[in-house]
Amino acid sequence: MFPRVKQVRHLGEYRLELTFTDGTKGELDFRERVAGRGGVFAPLQDVGFFQQVRVDPEVGTIVWPNEVDFCPDVLYSLVTGKPILAERKRWLSQVESEP
Repeated sequence: MFPRVKQVRHLGEYRLELTFTDGTKGELDFRERVAGRGGVFAPLQDVGFFQQVRVDPEVGTIVWPNEVDFCPDVLYSLVTGKPILAERKRWLSQVESEP
């Protein structure tokens, strides 16, 4: 499993800076992930609402007041460029080799 989000900072419009539990920090633009998607993402199109993002420490990801969140593994992969499947295989091999 990848590290979890421990801090989020709104940088303007749909850009967020994420800091992960391993110290990795990166910026992501969520415009394409929320604008024009409708449904639960519709409130996030309002930048005033979007900037209400916070970290859910229980799950280790970002969440908005309407409970929309993103998978922390996907966020880490987007920030670092590390593929999720490769990390999952590595993690599974470690778990299987434990006594």
